[in-house]
Amino acid sequence: MGLRAFFDRIEPHFLKGGKYETYFPIYEMVESFLFTPKTVTTAAPHARSYIDMKRIMTYVVIATIPCILFAWYNTGYQANSAIAAGLEPSYWQSSIGGLFGYDPDNLIANLWHGACFFFPIYIVTLVAGGICEVIFATIRRHEVNEGFLVTSMLYTLIMPATAPLWQVALGIIFGVVIGKEVFGGTGKNFLNPALTGRAFLYFAYPAQMSGDAVWTPVDGFSGATALAVSAADGFQELAANGLTWLDAFLGFMQGSLGETSTLAALIGLTLLLITRIANWRLVVGCLGGMIAFSTLLNLIGSETNPMFAMPWYWHLVVGGYAFGLAFMVTEPVSASHTNMGRYIYGALIGVMVVMIRVINPAFPEGMMLAILFGNVFAPLIDYFVVQANIRRRAKRHA
Repeated sequence: MGLRAFFDRIEPHFLKGGKYETYFPIYEMVESFLFTPKTVTTAAPHARSYIDMKRIMTYVVIATIPCILFAWYNTGYQANSAIAAGLEPSYWQSSIGGLFGYDPDNLIANLWHGACFFFPIYIVTLVAGGICEVIFATIRRHEVNEGFLVTSMLYTLIMPATAPLWQVALGIIFGVVIGKEVFGGTGKNFLNPALTGRAFLYFAYPAQMSGDAVWTPVDGFSGATALAVSAADGFQELAANGLTWLDAFLGFMQGSLGETSTLAALIGLTLLLITRIANWRLVVGCLGGMIAFSTLLNLIGSETNPMFAMPWYWHLVVGGYAFGLAFMVTEPVSASHTNMGRYIYGALIGVMVVMIRVINPAFPEGMMLAILFGNVFAPLIDYFVVQANIRRRAKRHA
């Protein structure tokens, strides 16, 4: 018996009136994962399209692959470099991560060591968040959407490699429940669930989510991120610390698992733009806001705050700006939905990230908070854009 025939045979038990009716969302989740959904629109006024939820989420997951691969490599490279400098491997992941040695010049050793930190975080995220998704879907009797696959991947990529796994689970539960399910689930949330969970952990457990000791998974290693160095001494000191602009662009620096490589993020963004999953107006707005405001601060200058001097092309490659631009700003559900609103929404985030990084001394990184700030204001932006359009059309036909 083929797999398709098996699902067709057991399906009646999960439909209304069947003995397993309560568990239909779980059945539908597995079937939709394995096969193209059989439910399609067939009559006016609905339109049929080859783009369904599963295909959209598949494109986004594919777009994250460059960031995933570089997360493995850079995490392993940073850990192996610290070990080569004389520190001892200390995390349990490193006990199996040393299968190919701890040579930072060995590609396989770096990839394997980094993957040993990536997969435990990802598996815990899938299990903890997936259970919440299934529980809410079963109670509400709606399908389990593929959107969580993207949320789980993005959440994993914005975590530090040293994050305690119980905190990883707590954060994704908070993100799924508070960031999405309380508003009705996929497509109804106005906050990005992955960022909501990460923000919760950032404020609840700052010692494990920020600072100088959480980015390289070797006990005893301490090193400031590029933004922390820039905030303290100016971006000019990055070169003295061995970090060139090209290194930052490629991603050979400390940071969250998958955020460090601007190149990998831009490759993913290119795919999302080609497939039209991402709207280019959001990208233009965010880049425009960041470039304009950082240039303005460069012109104003400051004798006491070295961050005023950081040019836009450094803001682009340090911290999580590029990753956030590619995968968070362009997230269609929590962003503005009108064309003009997308420009404004993107520009608001671009301005806010620079403002937080430069003017607020408490947060050297600002992309996460800027995007969540934009999420909150996206409905209001669309409201004013729509009202402006109504007034303009009314005057035209007066």
